[in-house]
Amino acid sequence: MDTEAQPTERDRSSHPGTAPGREGRSRFALVPRIAEWLPGGRITLTFFVCLAFLLLLNAFVVQPFQIPSGSMEQGLRIGDRVLVNKLAYRFGARPGRGDVVVFDGTGYFGDADYIKRVVGVGGDRVVCCDKEGRLKVNGRPVDETAFLYPGDTPSSVPFDVVVPAGRLFVLGDHRSDSSDSRDHLGSPGGGMIPVGDVIGRADWIAWPYAHWTHLTRPSAYARVPAPEGAHG
Repeated sequence: MDTEAQPTERDRSSHPGTAPGREGRSRFALVPRIAEWLPGGRITLTFFVCLAFLLLLNAFVVQPFQIPSGSMEQGLRIGDRVLVNKLAYRFGARPGRGDVVVFDGTGYFGDADYIKRVVGVGGDRVVCCDKEGRLKVNGRPVDETAFLYPGDTPSSVPFDVVVPAGRLFVLGDHRSDSSDSRDHLGSPGGGMIPVGDVIGRADWIAWPYAHWTHLTRPSAYARVPAPEGAHG
């Protein structure tokens, strides 16, 4: 008597190398069906997939921003396009002194997006100017010559402010051609930008190609001490 086990129907259908059934084929049937329905077929489908990817990238990761004025010269010129890192402050990190940020100025600067340099963060005392004409943050003079527009002084308007928690004191690098926190000291919020209104950090000049560069935090702010009463 032949006692060798005979494969059942289930065994044969699951054996490697056998033709997949209707269920296996259905997993991949949607893509060609959509491609057949669209004018242009797979080329059009590929275009829409790439477009959706770019829209998601723009909404959540990186957003291009065109420099609209000369307020950040000479580093950022009118017409330059920068890439704004929208994830820079999304996982617990906060804007730091020296960062170049893009923010929504609605209710503070105007109904538009702006780009400025962070000079003071929550708790900082920002003063201008000392006897040598320098900006001081928490009592420490800041040498801004590396990025300040040639011929400009740190400020023609004297000020002495303490930045509230959760806000930022921002200035343009071209101080004589910049409307920034100095111009709104008497306005609601005192010209201080809520951290929550920051869209992201400008990390790269992407266009024109001749201006391509990585924007880094200047070392001038590295020696600024924490504000009095701050706990590390």
